[in-house]
Amino acid sequence: TQSTWGIRRFEVLGVVIMSSGRVRCRSDLDKSVIIANFEKRGWLKVALDDESWHFYWANVHTVKCIFNPETGYRLTDNQILNHFPNHYELTRKDLMVKNMKKYRKEMEREGHPLAVKDANGMSALDFVPTTYNMPADYSLFVEEFRRHPHATWIMKPSAKARGIGVFLVSRLNQIKKWSQPSKSSYQALPLKDSYVIARYVDDPLLIGGRKFDLRIYVLVTSYRPLKVYLHRDGFARFCTAKYTSDVAELDNMFVHLTNVAIQKNADAYNDKHGGKWNIRLLQLYLQAVKGHAATEKLFADMNTLIIQSLKAVQNVMINDKHCFECYGYDILIDASLKPWLLEVNASPSLTWTTESDRILKTNLINDIFNIVLPPGFPESSKSGCNTFQERSSGGFDLLFDEAGEQSSLEMERARRLLSKRPQSATLWR
Repeated sequence: TQSTWGIRRFEVLGVVIMSSGRVRCRSDLDKSVIIANFEKRGWLKVALDDESWHFYWANVHTVKCIFNPETGYRLTDNQILNHFPNHYELTRKDLMVKNMKKYRKEMEREGHPLAVKDANGMSALDFVPTTYNMPADYSLFVEEFRRHPHATWIMKPSAKARGIGVFLVSRLNQIKKWSQPSKSSYQALPLKDSYVIARYVDDPLLIGGRKFDLRIYVLVTSYRPLKVYLHRDGFARFCTAKYTSDVAELDNMFVHLTNVAIQKNADAYNDKHGGKWNIRLLQLYLQAVKGHAATEKLFADMNTLIIQSLKAVQNVMINDKHCFECYGYDILIDASLKPWLLEVNASPSLTWTTESDRILKTNLINDIFNIVLPPGFPESSKSGCNTFQERSSGGFDLLFDEAGEQSSLEMERARRLLSKRPQSATLWR
């Protein structure tokens, strides 16, 4: 069907039965979008203590146990798992920042085109806000704070999600909230939990006066060689309250945090659309308001952000052929249409809040299965998650394939930085 915007709306796609043999599956998550895909394919769901599974949608704690050398567990050729052993190198906020800083320094030493600074002292690799690990980098943070005394900063637990433990600060003494009990909705976590403190992007692009960020789904089927797919059906998540940078509103999370887990508690929350907007509708809106060239540059910059963030952890990631990862990228766009990487989620929420949300996430899981399962699975002679050869499947498009010809997107990006010619975005079409 066609929406009023003239964009095709994807209903649940027809599924591909991968084998005449029945796939035995397990899931730590009792999510309807996962179970529905299991059932559509005629898979047999086995108990959590049954080790004869072929496909396992596991939580990160189970994955840690599976790959713990002390357990002695070994995956067989016909077993597939939804996380890499050390996925946290990208999905823990403190480790992501550490790996990105190291990668950027390496690229600068090599004189890579993406590391070349522009007139504002920024390069294509400067897409993570200035961030410090706490408490280890406290002294460095204080120096930076004193250089920019009027800036606002945001503190986040390194290994939490859904806005838990997050708060904004504009004065050094406010960091005491970090280790002191609080009755507020953003109650700090115990001092033993590490935090990051990042420069708050206080000039976000607004629509209808409200702040939003993007949730983008990225599928990695291999790190060495790196192979990445990008899903077209990401979405924007809006705050319910109009944005203000007034320090008096720093504690108002309905103004500053887009997490649905927070916004759904607001009186102004709309449970019909869930405060979400399909990313392709956002693209059309930006083309109308900001122009085609500026919009295409923004989406090309986001593609570069995704590829380079994955390359930043490529050498430290344990590449196991049995594993894949569907990341949830959270990206904020500022008023100048620059994308900023806020965080990467190893387990993006599969809970649906609206009917369109249910369709999107059901399709997402189906599209993942069609890419990561080898033909004839589990009886196939091929094994591992990186056997798919097509450039697209369902909502996924190939973004980067290191084994094949280097992505034309990245080559065009590098040439543009050198020649300063404009470039078109090739995805999210």
